[in-house]
Amino acid sequence: MISHFNYKEIKNNLINQEWSFSFFYQQKRYTGKYYKDGSIKWTSPEDINEEDRKFLETAIHDLMLYHVYEDH
Repeated sequence: MISHFNYKEIKNNLINQEWSFSFFYQQKRYTGKYYKDGSIKWTSPEDINEEDRKFLETAIHDLMLYHVYEDH
């Protein structure tokens, strides 16, 4: 389970939008950048196994859609 999810807008213009994010998963801190097209660039840790990476990218995508794009 992901805990302490945080995000911050880095860039917001007509061409690019990007956010930085961080969270904890299995007692490790993860950070990265999320881009408008849904792509993710991981900044740490660098050694994410494939199964965890797929799960985390789906979870981050869902969280960003909820927090950024949906009206609350």
